Amino acid sequence: MGIMIRKPGVATTVQDTGRFGYMGSGFSPSGVMDRRALRLANLLVDNDSDDCVLEFALAGPTLRFTTDTFIALTGADFSARLDGAEAPLYRALPVHRGSKLSFGAPRRGVYGYIAFAGGSLSVAKVMGSRSTNLKCSLGGWHGRTLAPNDYIPFAQKETDYLPMQASHELPYDDIYPKPGEIVELRVIPGPQEELFTDAGIKTFYEQTFETTVKSDRMGYRLDGPAIETIAGSDIISDGIAFGAVQVPSHGRPIIMLADRQTTGGYAKIATVASVDIPKLVQSTPGTAISFKRISVGEAQCLYREQEKYYAHLEKVVTRPTAGGASPRRTARRLTPILERQALASRGKSLWIDTPSAHSATKENG
Repeated sequence: MGIMIRKPGVATTVQDTGRFGYMGSGFSPSGVMDRRALRLANLLVDNDSDDCVLEFALAGPTLRFTTDTFIALTGADFSARLDGAEAPLYRALPVHRGSKLSFGAPRRGVYGYIAFAGGSLSVAKVMGSRSTNLKCSLGGWHGRTLAPNDYIPFAQKETDYLPMQASHELPYDDIYPKPGEIVELRVIPGPQEELFTDAGIKTFYEQTFETTVKSDRMGYRLDGPAIETIAGSDIISDGIAFGAVQVPSHGRPIIMLADRQTTGGYAKIATVASVDIPKLVQSTPGTAISFKRISVGEAQCLYREQEKYYAHLEKVVTRPTAGGASPRRTARRLTPILERQALASRGKSLWIDTPSAHSATKENG
């Protein structure tokens, strides 16, 4: 009961929120590039917020399902098709045994995500996470990207539990860059800002940079004017945070991401606020990038506002909708339960047949 990989797509891996607590031992946290897309995908199929998903870039996989379940697609728009029909984003989609899910070219964004109901995929945790660390061949599905004919089972066989009277649908997440748009990233001043000249700092905050093809899960390299330092950007190696903006000797910034090295020897001029990372990682090569300076307190406020927004979306996903109710489906779910109860009663009356049940029905009627 799971998925069969017909075509693996590009860089398709199992990822969750990441593997934390091991950077001191040299292990990168890994995890999804777009944590917002992960959160919304799991929300749509009633999973825990950190359950694992499939992440892919630039070209999606082709999957065949061996059992009925529900899925959610978030992140970049890859023109997904389910059994030949268009598969919308940000909605819990029922799939059936034998169903085929495929993807086209990305219309907007870079990284796409697939969440599976019932706790997602049956992948063992390694050091507290199911994320794939490709450099260490650790975690995920055998520590590697997916390959043709891989079979990954689901965490649970029974996934027919989604509340049928809830919408399980969200509006399209319109935070991702549009063609020609300048993406503004809010950043906190970095720990080595004093190593840059006033002119260099002014260049960083007032000039525009561009994403390049030399970008991956480790980091996004930007092109643009050189950022001037006082006496070079080399430092004694120290830890690197998610979103840290390093400036090597050539003066062009590199924004460090999920598969970053644990330490680095280049000065860090800033750190991108976590709420803006999704906008960055979903930016295609050639996207214009600008930076806006904010304080730690402002970044924390942005994070709290984001959590409030997620809480609001939980209500949106579970709000009643007339189109979601299915009496026939409810009957199918109740029948085996009543049959098991009948067998367990060994001929005795079921609660539903007792006088108390009938009187309760009359009172409620």
